Amino acid sequence: MKKKIKLLLKILLTTAALWFVLHKIDLDRLQTALQSANPLWLFGAFVTFNLSKIASALRLNLYFKTIGLKLETSYNLILYYVGMFYNLFLPGGIGGDGYKIYLLNRHFKQGVAILFQAVLLDRLSGLAALLFYAVLLYAGSEYAMMHPSGTPLALLVAFLVFPIAYIATKRFFAPFLEVFKPTMAWGLGVQFLQLVSAWMIVESLGIDRMVLEYLTLFLISSVVAVLPLTIGGVGVRELTFLYGLEWIGQEPALGVTFSFLFFMITALSSFLGLFLLNRVQPNSVEREQP
Repeated sequence: MKKKIKLLLKILLTTAALWFVLHKIDLDRLQTALQSANPLWLFGAFVTFNLSKIASALRLNLYFKTIGLKLETSYNLILYYVGMFYNLFLPGGIGGDGYKIYLLNRHFKQGVAILFQAVLLDRLSGLAALLFYAVLLYAGSEYAMMHPSGTPLALLVAFLVFPIAYIATKRFFAPFLEVFKPTMAWGLGVQFLQLVSAWMIVESLGIDRMVLEYLTLFLISSVVAVLPLTIGGVGVRELTFLYGLEWIGQEPALGVTFSFLFFMITALSSFLGLFLLNRVQPNSVEREQP
């Protein structure tokens, strides 16, 4: 019952947020922008987005290896895409991360607690990279020019985010400290690829002004979308672009179009996991003692 209520609330919040956004923008401009988006740039965005997911799967595998669970790269990638499918298309279930923990614990008796730590730390390393890029882009954007007092704080966050992540890892996730540097490097690479994907979507829409501001809003919306408030972050991303572009006096319809296109790329990529469901049973996995 709790899961059903949680899912219902997510559906209601997603619907309400989209309804609000669509009633605040020029729908004709939204439709025109969607129809005129350059398909070659969108294809490039799709490829780059999936490269970021492959890099993310490789980062997660480093955490698994640290606890003695050595997954073949191909199997780890299959499991990652199946998890993406569960997250987006089955939001009322245990979720992609929960499914990975359940499956690996069931077959290898690794322990739910340590698997949960690995998956959680993987998410947190991605969030650290997100914050790092977001505050750097903010410091160079028009938002910082409008509010220059926020620039020193943004630079301070960029300077402290990885030392704080190191201290937190040492304090709460000590078994994973040995892979702190490589996983953080992978995290920066993952988010950089997502930034490139976002830039390609901007190019597909023919946006030649405020590109840095669009990318800043993209990163901020990605941080906000981490909160489990809506389905797949839909609604909160659009709200971020709506208010973020209005704040600097820009027409928000193109920003909402960008958000829709990014969701379509995410959904199409996640849908690939459906075709891998019958290959998710771990037939070729080695287990090592840490």
